Amino acid sequence: MKKEPGRFLSSAKWLYPNLGVKRWFLLAVLGIFLFAMGFSVMNYGVALGYLELQFRETIYRLTGSAPTTAVPMGVFISAIGVVAIVIGYKRMLRSIISALLPDNESRIVDVMYSRKHLRRGPKIVVIGGGTGLSALLRGLKEYTRNLTAIVTVADDGGSSGKLRHEMGILPPGDIRNCLVALADTENIMEDLFSYRFDTGTLKGHSLGNLFLAGMADTFGDFQKGVEHISKVFALRGNVYPSTLEQVVLAADLADGTSVKGETAVRDTKGKIKRVYLEPGDCQPIPEALKALEEADLIVLGPGSLYTSVLPNLLVEGLREKIREVEAPCVYVCNIMTEPGETDGYHVSDHLQAIIDHCGSSFVDIVLANNQEIPKHLLKRYSQENSFPVTGDTASVNWLGVKYVEAELLQEGETIRHDSNRLARELVRLLFRLKPMGERIALVDSYLLNQKLRGES
Repeated sequence: MKKEPGRFLSSAKWLYPNLGVKRWFLLAVLGIFLFAMGFSVMNYGVALGYLELQFRETIYRLTGSAPTTAVPMGVFISAIGVVAIVIGYKRMLRSIISALLPDNESRIVDVMYSRKHLRRGPKIVVIGGGTGLSALLRGLKEYTRNLTAIVTVADDGGSSGKLRHEMGILPPGDIRNCLVALADTENIMEDLFSYRFDTGTLKGHSLGNLFLAGMADTFGDFQKGVEHISKVFALRGNVYPSTLEQVVLAADLADGTSVKGETAVRDTKGKIKRVYLEPGDCQPIPEALKALEEADLIVLGPGSLYTSVLPNLLVEGLREKIREVEAPCVYVCNIMTEPGETDGYHVSDHLQAIIDHCGSSFVDIVLANNQEIPKHLLKRYSQENSFPVTGDTASVNWLGVKYVEAELLQEGETIRHDSNRLARELVRLLFRLKPMGERIALVDSYLLNQKLRGES
C-alpha cells in the first residue's frame, strides 16, 4: 500500500502543462462518449436523460430540421465520435513519439514492428575480434536481435593497451566496435565512440574506450559497465568478453622461439606453431556459456586467425561448450593472408590451425570468398606481402568439414567482407540446416527486412 502515493504522483505528471497530450486525450474521450451516444440515439426506446435531450436539440438547430427517425441522427453522432477518437489518439501518440524519438517519427510503426519481429529471429553467437567481427554484426542485426558477440580480450596495443596497463581494465577496443555495430543509432554512436583525441594527455585515446573505462570504474565491474551501455543504446544483441581475467597471448614459433603479447605475436616474423593464453586456466563468463547453449548458429570470425579468433577458443570452457552444443559451427575464413601471421596460408591451412588447437569435428562448415578481387587492389596489397587466401575444396573436405564459397567482397578501396552479403550467406546456411517450419519463419524475417530497407 505504501507504493500507491508514488504511483498516483507518477500518473499525475501527465497533467503537467505544455506536454501536448491532455487536449488530445480529452478529445479522444469525448469521441468515445459521442460514439456511444450515437448508438443510444439509434435505440429509440431508451431514455437518454436531460443531457441527451439537450444535445439532440442543439444538433436539430444546427441542421435546421428535426429528423423523422433517430437512426440518421445516431449515425451522425457516432461518426463525429469516430473522427474525434482518431484525431485525438493520433495527435496524442504523435506528441509522445516526437518527444521521445524525433528522428524516427515518420517510421515509428516500421521501427516498432521490425524490433518485435527481429526478436523472433534465430539465436546467433559470433566469436572473434577486430573489425571483421563488428562488420559481421552490422549485417546480422538486420535479420535478428538475438545476437551475442564473444570478444577477445588479449589486445595490448594502442589506446586499449594503455588503458589496460594504466587502469587494470580489460582492453575495450574490440568490445567498443561491437557495441557500435549493434546500435540502432549506429551513425551517432560511431561518431561519438570513434572520436580520437590527438593532443594533450588523452592523445591516442578514443572517446569510446574512455567511456567504457569510466563505466567499468563506476560500476566496479567491466561487464556491468558494458551491460549498462547496452541498455542505454538499445543494442540489438549482447556483447561479452571471452573472459574477465587479464590474459596474455603468447606464441611458439616454428624456429623454437616464443613471443608474448598480441602485438608481438602479430608483428613477429616467422611461422606460428601454436598460440596459448597465460594464465591457461582462465574461465569464461556464465552468460557466454548460456548463449552458446541456446544458439541456433555459432560463427567463428572473420578476423585474424591467431590474434582474434583462436584466443577466444583457448579460454577454458568455451571450446568445450562449442563442441558440446548441437548448433552448427561455421568458420568464416579471411579473404587475404596477413603478413607475419598467415603467410602462404590456404583455406585448409586456416582450418588446420583451428583443428590443431581445438581438435577435430569442431568446425562443421567453412565459408570463404570466391569473388574476383580488382587487380589494382591486389597490386597494392602485394606490396605489403598480403595475398588472396585460395580455396581448396578437396583439402577442406578431407579434414571432415563442408566447404562453401560465395561472393563476399565489399566494394571499395579496401579488401574486406561485405556485411550484408556475409550475413545473408550465413542466414542461407542456417536456413538449409533448419526444419521446414523454422525455415518459413526465417524467410518471413528476410522478406520483412528487405521491405523495410527498401522503404528507408
